[in-house]
Amino acid sequence: MNEDIRIHSWPCSYYLDSSKQWIPGKLSLTPLSIQFRADKAGELLVDFHLSGISEIKKESSHLIFSSLTVLEKGTKHWFSSLQPNRNVVFNILEHFWREQLVCRQEAGAGAGAALESSKGRELTGMLEGSQRRLEDTAKVLHSQGEQFDNIMRGLHKIEGDMDVADRLLTELESPSWWPFSTKLWKTPLEWKAKEAAAAPDPGSQEEILLRIPVLITQRADSSCRPGGLTVLPSGLEIRDGSSQLLQRFGRRELDEIRVHSPYEISVRQRFIGRADTCCRLLAARMPRALPLLQLHFGAKIQLLEGALGFAAAGKSPQEDLGASIWQA
Repeated sequence: MNEDIRIHSWPCSYYLDSSKQWIPGKLSLTPLSIQFRADKAGELLVDFHLSGISEIKKESSHLIFSSLTVLEKGTKHWFSSLQPNRNVVFNILEHFWREQLVCRQEAGAGAGAALESSKGRELTGMLEGSQRRLEDTAKVLHSQGEQFDNIMRGLHKIEGDMDVADRLLTELESPSWWPFSTKLWKTPLEWKAKEAAAAPDPGSQEEILLRIPVLITQRADSSCRPGGLTVLPSGLEIRDGSSQLLQRFGRRELDEIRVHSPYEISVRQRFIGRADTCCRLLAARMPRALPLLQLHFGAKIQLLEGALGFAAAGKSPQEDLGASIWQA
């Protein structure tokens, strides 16, 4: 069944309120729900749908231990000792929870269904979180804008100094009676005209085939962070949460795309003499991107054992999951 498919599992401890103790086990994320199963008895202690979650927060238990809390139908569930760390688990759970809410809202709008009051509170929480992220992004962009202004002032000063040095060298190395002196050196106006002719037209931007929010994990950084994946006719672009370009994989330079599951892929570009460039991407909307990736990078896509296991388990709960990649 689709609900038995696990996207990710993390060792952790769950606080069982009935016995007032922490139970070691594993926290699992499926396409539709969150589950916790104890290690010793193998008993399923927690099993609730993502759509029933009202809030996911980072908190501290006993003011010391870092924990993750999930508020579901008025009941707060505590998880601690999360591995590899709390931030990774929080980012993944929050990503799939928000995408589940967005998908439900889109489906409700298409069917003309009225929104429930609980969903209104959930959307309000999403908007507050988005507002905080936008404020942080605005601060980062403001500081980056100041840095760019300083860089541009420095470049203008360097350009002016080079113009002066160019004129002095021309006068020193070319006698006044030499008739071809003006041909041996290009004036600053000629350089600027050449650069303006070589600059691309900003109006002719490349068509965006698909853009989805993803969680990015790079080799140098074990923690996953939110970002975005953009599929272009010429390749792939990976951007961070502030829309800054982290990596671009050209269509010819891209060596392989490994499909770990319908929700997780890794993109690799190999080099000679230095380390390869590799990014691992996890997204709730990845099933929408897989048919498009197969169309443009069919020969470079590799289905790993985990992806084949998903294909054998049946159709994904995503209604728009393309079946072509699994049939292939």
